[in-house]
Amino acid sequence: MPSTLGEARAFLARHLEGAIAAEEWVQHVEYDGELERWYVRFGCEGRDAATIYFDLKQRSLYYELYFLPMPPPAADGVPNAAFLEWLLKRNRSLYTVHFALGPDGDVYLVGRTPIGDLDEGRLDWIIGEIYAATETWFQPAVRLAYGRA
Repeated sequence: MPSTLGEARAFLARHLEGAIAAEEWVQHVEYDGELERWYVRFGCEGRDAATIYFDLKQRSLYYELYFLPMPPPAADGVPNAAFLEWLLKRNRSLYTVHFALGPDGDVYLVGRTPIGDLDEGRLDWIIGEIYAATETWFQPAVRLAYGRA
């Protein structure tokens, strides 16, 4: 497990750009050194593609996936309460990520892990949980939010 920022950077580069990039469901892995961010783009059955953003900070690895635009409010201006309730209920079954509203008001899967807790198993679990949540819940979320698949 990495104990410094440099060790965490080397670990992430090695694992994301190596073993993860080699997976058949992964379309692309890219690193942006200016932002200290890795992009892991993958395809799945329910969605053409999605990208996990991994941002390495001084003490933690932050990760997020843009899940879905927030549906427009109802005619009375009230947000789609059923959709928001549905999202919150999904959070109970997630371990390393959760649904959240971003600064733009859209829906994301987000999480963070201290760099001292990172190892291959933990990183694989995070990626797997984001993949499974996207695969399982993207199409139902689209149907609920927009009335179509």
